[in-house]
Amino acid sequence: MRRPAAALLCAVLVLLAGCAGTAGERPGTADGRARDPAPAARRLPPVVDHVPTRDPVVFLTYDDGAERDPRFVGLVRARRLPVSMFLTDSVVGPGYGHFARLRAVGASLQNHTLDHPALRGLPYAGQRAEICGQQHKLHARFGIRPRLFRPPYGTYDTTTLRAAADCGITAVVLWRASLGAGGDLTFTRGEPGLRAGDIVSVPSGDASLTLTERTAGLLREIEGKGLRVGRLEDYL
Repeated sequence: MRRPAAALLCAVLVLLAGCAGTAGERPGTADGRARDPAPAARRLPPVVDHVPTRDPVVFLTYDDGAERDPRFVGLVRARRLPVSMFLTDSVVGPGYGHFARLRAVGASLQNHTLDHPALRGLPYAGQRAEICGQQHKLHARFGIRPRLFRPPYGTYDTTTLRAAADCGITAVVLWRASLGAGGDLTFTRGEPGLRAGDIVSVPSGDASLTLTERTAGLLREIEGKGLRVGRLEDYL
């Protein structure tokens, strides 16, 4: 009985280099665990804390998802704020309904890992599981696959960028300005003061002011400088 041509070809390839998985299959080990592909195999996402632009915009980003202030949904709706929410699954817990309401009024939902570990120094498989795992969670709940990723604590390494790229991330987002619990801004580099293109982080955590109050105060500072809030996804 004559073998099909494909089988004969595979037999030859086995002798030369081995018949690997099907076309488009992600690299892995024999037991199915992810391994880090060669760096040249893909383009790494850029890391940004500021967007070069002449538009008078800054970008508001919110981390974790621990604060679920119901008035914040009303503020986003009333002001039509295109905020970006970087969500961690283990922090959000049963609160995804709150973020569905935020998404319905114009917020975007982005990736902040499954469990909020410091990624730098972790092996590729662990980093990929954290990033891709949250991609899968957000896709299952909202039908979306985020393009933007913020590493917990702002720490990352080249392995992080490789894993992010393999999970479909096109930009790793840090921040130049961060809003403190009392509503004050601190800056990671450059001269203090907001300027066009700045990415502002609003972390979760204990604060004397609610998320709505802190955001309202920040909006007054932004508008006082002749700036407005832009949609980060439109610029990256």
